[in-house]
Amino acid sequence: MRRKIFLLILILLFIFVCGGEGNVNKDYPIKPVPFTRVKISDNFWLPRLETNLKVTIPFAFKKCEQTGRIDNFAKAGGLMKGKFIGRRYNDSDVFKIMEGASYSLALRPNPELEKYMDNLIAKIKAAQEEDGYLYTARTIDPENPPPGAGKERWSNLGSSHELYNVGHMYEAAVAYYMATGKRNFLDIAIKNADLICKVFGPNRRHGYPGHQEIEIGLVKLYRVTGNEKYLKLAKFFLDERGKHKFEEKFSSTSPFSIYNQPWYMQAHKPVIEQKKAIGHAVRATYMYSAMADVAALTGDKAYINAIDTIWENVVSKKLYITGGIGARREGEAFGNDYELPNASAYNETCAAIGNVLWNYRLFLLHGDGKYIDVLERTLYNGLISGVSLSGDLFFYPNPLESDGKFKFNQGEATRKPWFDCACCPTNICRFIPSLPGYIYAFKDKTIYVNLFIQNETTFKIQGNKIKLIQKTNYPWDGMIKIIVFPETDSYFEIKIRIPGWALGKPVPSDLYSFLDKEIEKPLLKVNSKIYPLNLDKGYVSIKRKWAKNDIIELRLPMPVRRIIAHEKVEEDRGKVAIQRGPLVYCFEGIDNEGKVLNRSIPDKMNFKVEFHPELLGGINVLIGQTEKEKLIAIPYYAWSHRGIGEMAVWLPRK
Repeated sequence: MRRKIFLLILILLFIFVCGGEGNVNKDYPIKPVPFTRVKISDNFWLPRLETNLKVTIPFAFKKCEQTGRIDNFAKAGGLMKGKFIGRRYNDSDVFKIMEGASYSLALRPNPELEKYMDNLIAKIKAAQEEDGYLYTARTIDPENPPPGAGKERWSNLGSSHELYNVGHMYEAAVAYYMATGKRNFLDIAIKNADLICKVFGPNRRHGYPGHQEIEIGLVKLYRVTGNEKYLKLAKFFLDERGKHKFEEKFSSTSPFSIYNQPWYMQAHKPVIEQKKAIGHAVRATYMYSAMADVAALTGDKAYINAIDTIWENVVSKKLYITGGIGARREGEAFGNDYELPNASAYNETCAAIGNVLWNYRLFLLHGDGKYIDVLERTLYNGLISGVSLSGDLFFYPNPLESDGKFKFNQGEATRKPWFDCACCPTNICRFIPSLPGYIYAFKDKTIYVNLFIQNETTFKIQGNKIKLIQKTNYPWDGMIKIIVFPETDSYFEIKIRIPGWALGKPVPSDLYSFLDKEIEKPLLKVNSKIYPLNLDKGYVSIKRKWAKNDIIELRLPMPVRRIIAHEKVEEDRGKVAIQRGPLVYCFEGIDNEGKVLNRSIPDKMNFKVEFHPELLGGINVLIGQTEKEKLIAIPYYAWSHRGIGEMAVWLPRK
């Protein structure tokens, strides 16, 4: 009974936190469906959810124990002796795993995990100073903080991560409260946020975090508490950018000097004047996401105009075919327009997650399927490539080419079990369990079907309970069936997204295009009758009186397609990449006699599709054949599981 009550609280809070009415007067016009209301059952995503729960989260907690990240809280709280260990932003790694663990608890009760969380929260509470300050890097030894932390509180916001760390804490605390109904973590977060509200503001201390994140966390605190001061502080931090420099300076030879460069932290201009994606890609997408949140809650159209303009810049000039962003290794940053190298591509896993967060918020603002097109491309390619199928090995960068020798992944040429800077593994922990929340959305009497993943969910429209069952083997084939079960027959609208790739458009710009122009069109049926594909913002709208067992059938043809890049993308001139459905494919040496970097793809080469259930968790393999040549391709996300060797997404066209 206790668990059922908490589950009811959880669902109500998720509706509130993710866009319900509550104490929030303005919000996104389109509402996400709480991920707790969507039960995934498909062969592609369910194993990943299970692996994240059973392997990745426990593995990451164990690594935090082994590397001193958790002990830092105990030391700061006087529960044990010792010096601070690690980097000044290590607190955030623990918070991100806790957020993922909270989401997992929301999906599936686990008394052992909940007890572990409560014990960890007790250490965090002990580490919190009397006035609410929480930053173990300073509290353990205030006279000797680690490099980059600043000599005293708030003295080096550009690189200290004081505000970044607690932003992740706010997100984790809200998630744990929603999952369990317990306030133990939430009260810690509120106490810290109240302190920061007293320190910063228009008539108080000025400044902004070098790494954006607290803005997103503050919005979540606002949603769950209804206290407007948190929303105002989030907007204050955003509006401070482009106005001030930090008090503490680093010399040009300092390893931290880059943190004080305005372009690096998107502080070169006020946020509403920015028109291009620039600087550290993760910081940027977190900022753009926060701007969308604040705009939705305040009605600030200048914010929306800015992030819309920046999005156009990214999608038309700075997006990899895998959905990755952040071309430059130096500064983990966006490059110039059309600067999209392959072997040296950075494409941080965290940046892919940030890209999904940002694009989903833009969808909630505008209701346009083009944002879900980018989200889907990133999700199936440049994001899940960041974690191994086993769940305990990770990519930090995600290049599109490898010679098998260059150690691109923080000293390795393949995935690693952990990093000194462990932001990517811990970000995976929190993102994967939230995936079910991206499948659907709703507005008034309209249901949006955004992603094609086998699942069940329920909606309530004007008091009528509506159950949807989606059946599909996507992304391996394009057959999708949606069965509609309204409690009572009623009139409402279901919008079905038709992916851009199924309409001959890989991305919503001219950055990439399909080489073959003749394509078979998608086919949509309602109760076995063909339904016209009249598209509006990438969706087919089906308005009718729905009855139990009404069936929507969508067929998305999945031929093997060749992709070419815009001629201004210098590195991809004369090359092609291969895609089938939403998946980008790559060529690995292990499948192609050990070498791929010396290979090319003949225009006349036909590819056949073979499903190999025993290979890499079960994948479609593409086999290209001519009289003289043979090439084998696998999904990009699955590369580097069978030893170190050559890999390429783009090969010369012959």
